[in-house]
Amino acid sequence: MLESERIAIAAHLHVQLRRVTGRVTDTEWMARNLEYADEVVRFAREAAREKGLADLSELAQRLDAAMQALRPAPKPAKAAPVAVPREAPAPMVGLEARYVGRLR
Repeated sequence: MLESERIAIAAHLHVQLRRVTGRVTDTEWMARNLEYADEVVRFAREAAREKGLADLSELAQRLDAAMQALRPAPKPAKAAPVAVPREAPAPMVGLEARYVGRLR
């Protein structure tokens, strides 16, 4: 979705929130910043639920859907590392065994 479309949706939501709750929002920041948009959507949904306003809830849903394009794709799950069995060291014989673990 184009940024101009996100700004238009944010502007409509801004006007509704201003009329219904008196809340003033920043439409350009709302169209660019995921965290701010998520909080405005949460606030709008709560106000719509309290006051029974379906159109406000619909605008909040439209903004939420428009912001989905900015969300980072989920990272794929990492595969568990595969344990490689180690071979036991060969037993030491002769002079090797005599000097391992102590001074000569």
